[in-house]
Amino acid sequence: MKRKRYTPEFKSQIVLEVLKEEKTMSEIASSHGIHVNQIRQWRNAFLEQMPQLFAKENKKVDQMKADYEQQIENLYAEVGRLTTQLSWLKKKSGLKE
Repeated sequence: MKRKRYTPEFKSQIVLEVLKEEKTMSEIASSHGIHVNQIRQWRNAFLEQMPQLFAKENKKVDQMKADYEQQIENLYAEVGRLTTQLSWLKKKSGLKE
């Protein structure tokens, strides 16, 4: 007998259904043709991993902030270089500011 493979999206749907508590786990299992123990495993895996999802999200935000600040710093440095070059070119060409 071939094993059934479920997509992460499908598993998420089932876990959300369980967490809503509108139906029992047995009702959800029979309506989707999945064993109750499988649904229990998916729910437990979700509950165990949920705190790490938020930690990853915070790390991404912190990384985005750091990247943004670095980009701003680089842009200010570029503006400084270009201003200096413009002043030098004006001075060399004899143009008045």
